[in-house]
Amino acid sequence: MNTHATSTGTTTAPTPAAAGAPTRSATGAARAVSAARTLATAARVLRQLRHDPRSIALMILVPCVMLLLLRYVFDGSPQVFDSIGASLLGIFPLITMFLVTSIATLRERTSGTLERLLAMPLGKGDLIAGYALAFGLLAIVQSSLATGLAVWFLGLDVVGSPWLLLLVALLDALLGTALGLFVSAFAASEYQAVQFMPAVLFPQILLCGLFIARDKMQPVLEAVSNVLPMSYAVDGMNEVLRHTDVTADFIRDVLIVAACALLVLTLGAATLRRRTA
Repeated sequence: MNTHATSTGTTTAPTPAAAGAPTRSATGAARAVSAARTLATAARVLRQLRHDPRSIALMILVPCVMLLLLRYVFDGSPQVFDSIGASLLGIFPLITMFLVTSIATLRERTSGTLERLLAMPLGKGDLIAGYALAFGLLAIVQSSLATGLAVWFLGLDVVGSPWLLLLVALLDALLGTALGLFVSAFAASEYQAVQFMPAVLFPQILLCGLFIARDKMQPVLEAVSNVLPMSYAVDGMNEVLRHTDVTADFIRDVLIVAACALLVLTLGAATLRRRTA
């Protein structure tokens, strides 16, 4: 009797395990970071930027122009340029990469491009890694030009290796890229993305030790500066400026800036769920 009911009755629903396994597998495949998908995303971003010469000029040329202006503003006091030039060599790339990345990413969010991309077999890790790779390649060009200009053309007096200056400048540019990717999630327009610059970057510029040593600040402000990544970017530049060898403080500063960039990129990936859910 039970056998007959089973064969003639309604179709039984698949078990949760049977129904859920393919879905979980497909989801896992879509979200797994793939080198091919990451490279494809980076190539697409670079193709788009190729048709936006103003953004390329902002990223690559503006830091060089700012350093050039700074050098000749202090033409009669070259020691002033030597004292702050290295710090600004790290700050300028961070600012420009923050601006360009936040606006470029926001365009893709508001236009629906990100939603369409994530509907494909493209994980959030692929997307964030692709953007970071594309802008990171531009950051290498930017940092190399700015460092070469400051050291070999403008005569920035550096005790340590210029290659260490380039390393810190590159990490600062990558940090700016990561911050730009992150804050683009909270802006509804390009105007709002630009408004995040005073909120995110200006406090760091004031507290990073560019204008006064951080240990001479009011204690509360010093404590705040100790948790801001730009403070360690400036400290790393100053270590190269004053020491011939790689110091323990320099290694600490570089690792903190790199860790902050990685952390902010991870947070940027998390914001994609809120935008595309």
